[in-house]
Amino acid sequence: MASNVALDITSIRKDFPILHQQVNGKPLIYFDNAATSQKPNEVIDAISDYYNRYNSNIHRGAHHLAQLATEAYEDARQTIASHINANVREINFVRGTTEAINLVASTYGRQHVKAGDNIIISEMEHHSNIVPWQMLCEQKGATLRVIPINDTGEIILEKYLELLDEKTKLVSIAYISNALGTEHPVREIIRHAHNKGAVVFIDGAQAIQHKQIDVRELDCDFLGFSGHKAFGPTGIGVLYGKEQLLTAMPPYMGGGEMIKTVSFKGTTYNDLPYKFEAGTPHIEGGIGLGAAFRYMQKIGLENIDAQEQKLLQYATKKIKELPEVTLVGTASKKSSVLSFLVKDIHPYDIGVLLNEQGIAIRTGHHCCQPLMERFNIEGTCRASFAFYNTTEEIDLFLAALQRAIKMLG
Repeated sequence: MASNVALDITSIRKDFPILHQQVNGKPLIYFDNAATSQKPNEVIDAISDYYNRYNSNIHRGAHHLAQLATEAYEDARQTIASHINANVREINFVRGTTEAINLVASTYGRQHVKAGDNIIISEMEHHSNIVPWQMLCEQKGATLRVIPINDTGEIILEKYLELLDEKTKLVSIAYISNALGTEHPVREIIRHAHNKGAVVFIDGAQAIQHKQIDVRELDCDFLGFSGHKAFGPTGIGVLYGKEQLLTAMPPYMGGGEMIKTVSFKGTTYNDLPYKFEAGTPHIEGGIGLGAAFRYMQKIGLENIDAQEQKLLQYATKKIKELPEVTLVGTASKKSSVLSFLVKDIHPYDIGVLLNEQGIAIRTGHHCCQPLMERFNIEGTCRASFAFYNTTEEIDLFLAALQRAIKMLG
């Protein structure tokens, strides 16, 4: 599909079978896309086709089904590599962003971080981009430094520059915040880190489905993302890493596939990307993820982003008209996430009443407890939009929110 065209949302919604149902007697309105996105028929069909037609283990198999499965799995890897402008050897299939981060922490991190070094993250990171680095710092005697944020939910770049020094070995930051939708100035963050000799891991879990990412142009050293947030299956994701870094890193797990030869005298490891893919992989997940990327390419990332920005701007304007509602996270550059509080009403109660009206949102701390502590709150209500959502759904959501507020007093 050509870029910069208005999407036919009615037609697009027909691609997503789950959207056409009722919940509690009301048409489903799904505003929990930051937690997981819905899947188009093309992804569902690709997974079904694998099991119906050529279910087999991949690689090394001489028979027909193994050859079909291997071809489909490796075609998916090539699709993803081309999408982000990477070399196919730089695309490692993992279970998701969490495993991608842990893999880098356990290999590159243990190899390069030493006592007295430091790692930098931001105050609004997901727990999966906090805990692995804490564990590494504890093991190595290093320090975890945290970039503070301002009241709008943006990192304070000047503070980041103060934290960076010659002892900084790694900077790990989300491209887009899952809790607030803030889009970080990742290019500046990467450039400044490289000037100090540090490598950068970009958590792309909330970005890959909204933005066209070119890893060569971005110049990140590592990028991780999860399939289930990008219209693909659960339990599959990608770790991109620059080839020279991946080549020098030790394996993450030992077992089949990640080896060339094994004897009791010693083992030699496989070439990239298989060095980091021990054991039988999530074959149908990889195939489904390839289908998801082809679907996004067909729609066009620029078109997806434009539609989601339209929804965000519309919802932001409308929700500001409700005097009982306070927005949390008002950065100037945001993705399609609306986090909010309603007077002194607990977010969970709002979520329950919206569910009774067929509306799915997320409530709680969104795996960002330090961020909630920064704002001195327990959690928020979070409505997150995908390109298949509509302004009509937003109107119904806001009307339902007003009814919930009235009921809860």
